[in-house]
Amino acid sequence: MKEFLKNIIVSIITFEAKLILRKYKPKVVAITGSVGKTSTKDAVYTIMSGFFDVRKSEKSFNSEIGLPLTILGLKNAWTNPFLWLTNIIRGISLVIFPHKYPEWLILEVGADKPGDILNVSKWLKSDVVVMTRIAEIPVHIEQFKNQKEVVREKSYLIRTLKDGGILVLNNDDPSIIKLKEKTDNRKITFGFENDSDLMASNYHIVYGEDEDEIMPRGIAFKIDHDGSSMPVRLNGIFGKQNVYTALAAFSVGISQGLNFVKMIDVLRDHSGPPGRFKPLHGINNTLVIDDTYNSSPVALEMALQSFLEIKSNGRKIAVLGDMLELGEHTEEAHKKIGKMIPDICSELITVGKKGKLFAEGAQMAGMNEEKIHEFEDSMVAASFVVGYLKDGDIILVKGSQGTRMERVMEAIIHEEKNDRSHLVRQDAEWERR
Repeated sequence: MKEFLKNIIVSIITFEAKLILRKYKPKVVAITGSVGKTSTKDAVYTIMSGFFDVRKSEKSFNSEIGLPLTILGLKNAWTNPFLWLTNIIRGISLVIFPHKYPEWLILEVGADKPGDILNVSKWLKSDVVVMTRIAEIPVHIEQFKNQKEVVREKSYLIRTLKDGGILVLNNDDPSIIKLKEKTDNRKITFGFENDSDLMASNYHIVYGEDEDEIMPRGIAFKIDHDGSSMPVRLNGIFGKQNVYTALAAFSVGISQGLNFVKMIDVLRDHSGPPGRFKPLHGINNTLVIDDTYNSSPVALEMALQSFLEIKSNGRKIAVLGDMLELGEHTEEAHKKIGKMIPDICSELITVGKKGKLFAEGAQMAGMNEEKIHEFEDSMVAASFVVGYLKDGDIILVKGSQGTRMERVMEAIIHEEKNDRSHLVRQDAEWERR
């Protein structure tokens, strides 16, 4: 019965969304990939909002609900039938009566299962499509036969491009760059390699003037584009993955002829969404890297590589929750990540039933068993970590949403220097789960 009612609601709000698009004719940026969709969406929003009236997808809802809700400018009513009825009535009002509507919509389009993006491609029309990255073992691959099927599903978003629309591609991803052949529309490529239209170089972490300071201030890099080289500084975020996010956002701006210098200035203090490799002050004078939004093999590998780059006066500790929805790739992916750990971290704390696979991989690569601590539950792990941290430690916390790694973060952040708004999944709906 619940599924039946859900399908009715989705059908109604999708129909309303189609009417809204037809009536107000906003321009659309549609973003997909297996890694970096939400961060890219937020960076694109930051840049475009410096020039236009813009709306973005507020949260990473799945596409069948999230897209129509964003187009209607409404919030998820979750399981409340009265709020859904209110949403439907508000949608009707938007259709019938004139309202002020954004010039641009920045939409994140995900695929939890085959057919998700194909269905969207039948009614959505985009001015710009952005393809971020598709890993060898993508998130949600459990619902697909293989990686090729994931790539095919993501590629359906290219069908939404209007005549004259522009395709933005990560040029460092072999799976993504092959999608050039899917359209005759103009393409803009970005990356560190392969003669991209926007090329990044000289990436480094920026610290304060105090040589002993372990809290990074941000990142800096250069962008080469159209014969010019421009320095970029992003405050409050770091990790090479955020360079890709910025490159994608600049590419969207370039596609619309925006001033590059102003775009750089607008993006300088872009904070990014919570739980995406965010540096926070921890208890006992520690630095905590909050990457608890979600996890997948390629995202965790990038996080560990960025973790390696951070200078440290103390221990480097990885607190890793299970990577979920990997299907037959589960054992291989966890052990592969585990083998990276000894070269990056001095200690490993695992959370979840699959954590033993991280541990096995780490031990195979030479990590002492005494440096590994395993827990099945994030609450129990949090209690342990609180008593384990020492002055000067740097901690990376990451895991799939189902492992609830934000509970570890809640226990170890410095309450006076941070507040809960910096963390993921702090709303009432998540608190009840």
